[in-house]
Amino acid sequence: MKRLRVPPLGAAQPAPAWTTFRVGLFCGVFMVLAVSFILRGAVLTQLGDPEYRNNVWPLVRVYRGGFLLIEFLFLLGINTYGWRQAGVNHVLIFELNPRSNLSHQHLFEIAGFLGVLWCISILSCLYSDYTFIPMQVNPLILYGFMLLFLINPFKTGYYKSRFWLLKLLFRVFTAPFHRVEFADFWLADQLNSLVFVLMDLEYLVCYYSFELNWNTKNGLLPRHQGDVMCHSYSYGVRAIIQCLPAWFRFVQCLRRYRDTKRAFPHLVNAGKYSTTFFVVTFAALYSTHRAQSHDDAEVFFYLLIVSSVISSCYTLIWDLKMDWGLFDRSAGENTFLREEIVYPQKAYYYCAIVEDVILRFAWTIQLSLTTMDVFPSAADILSTILAPLEVFRRFVWNFFRLENEHLNNCGEFRAVRDISVAPLNADDQTLLEQMMDQEDGVRNRQGKKSWKRSYSLSLRRPLLSSQSKTRDTKVLIEDTDDEAYT
Repeated sequence: MKRLRVPPLGAAQPAPAWTTFRVGLFCGVFMVLAVSFILRGAVLTQLGDPEYRNNVWPLVRVYRGGFLLIEFLFLLGINTYGWRQAGVNHVLIFELNPRSNLSHQHLFEIAGFLGVLWCISILSCLYSDYTFIPMQVNPLILYGFMLLFLINPFKTGYYKSRFWLLKLLFRVFTAPFHRVEFADFWLADQLNSLVFVLMDLEYLVCYYSFELNWNTKNGLLPRHQGDVMCHSYSYGVRAIIQCLPAWFRFVQCLRRYRDTKRAFPHLVNAGKYSTTFFVVTFAALYSTHRAQSHDDAEVFFYLLIVSSVISSCYTLIWDLKMDWGLFDRSAGENTFLREEIVYPQKAYYYCAIVEDVILRFAWTIQLSLTTMDVFPSAADILSTILAPLEVFRRFVWNFFRLENEHLNNCGEFRAVRDISVAPLNADDQTLLEQMMDQEDGVRNRQGKKSWKRSYSLSLRRPLLSSQSKTRDTKVLIEDTDDEAYT
């Protein structure tokens, strides 16, 4: 009950001035350092040793995942700011503690701080001849620090938020064994867009284990084209890692079907994520058979195209119709949208639809250029461009996904804004506060759960001084269990 005692509307305190200062400082330093390492990289690859020009990809793959995480945190800060400004109650949707949750400025601060460390680590690699630190040690220091920051057991550095994230990650990894809530499948959806982070992490472990020459100082800029195993599907682990985020959502949907007994939308949603398994399987078979010049490589190529088209169409329709709730027949004047919209401009929705269509089918460009061998390293270049765009697509998706969930909560009375109560005197208010602080203030509903049911509970509490008659308060609780369809 303590969580219900939130500050009144309008009482939210602005971020401390010191936090705002750090956000500006970190972002400014990040931009300066980013320009520095871009210029240094251009000089190194174009004016330096010609053998470096086609061998920068181990360095790029090792650091690409870190950049995607930083981009995701920064864009999540913009998400948080937009939700708060538009009145989307993300605190209630994610079941966060109203008194201790990260604001957009805190997320900007974390992203800026990690961005500065990321740039310093890259510059240390590029200037390893002057820093006397082996190039291959710098990524280990960077990612080791990020890991320690996340699992730091001391109550510093946003301890409650980090603990909440770790608990949520554990629930995602163990999805089949417990009930799935909104925050669980929201985070699993984010992991589907951050799949390149997992793949680059797998590449880092493989490269450092099998391909890195520890005897040379510039191990991340090798002078040979020897990385043929870690960046391929030849040993199978890469394909498994690529399927993991889709697998998490797949089993979450199956668990939700088990809890609700509703084939639609949960089994249909599980079918959407199962298409990823076919895409990855045919991509791995096509890549390996093409590298080995097998005659059946063309067959897997066509199967890859068919499965990718089906997957993209499936996910696109689900994004627009189910996740965002658009193309509602009762949209009225909001053509192709829905009856109620939260954000002020309709153009936001139309632009988001176009953006989602383009980025859902962006794989066609990558597949075309890599198949025709238009230029060297086409696959790496396009992956490095499309991976941040996928994170951006998820950033846009978050706005409308939570808007739809917020409207569903209000429309189905899961969230009530106004409660009418009789006037209370000072003694009544003190007694109510004592009741709210009792350990048994709320009793969780247990037992067999169904999709829709009603309970009539009798709440007996001590009489207030303003009450004249003894009576029981009848509370009707309707548990719809009709959360998001994602």
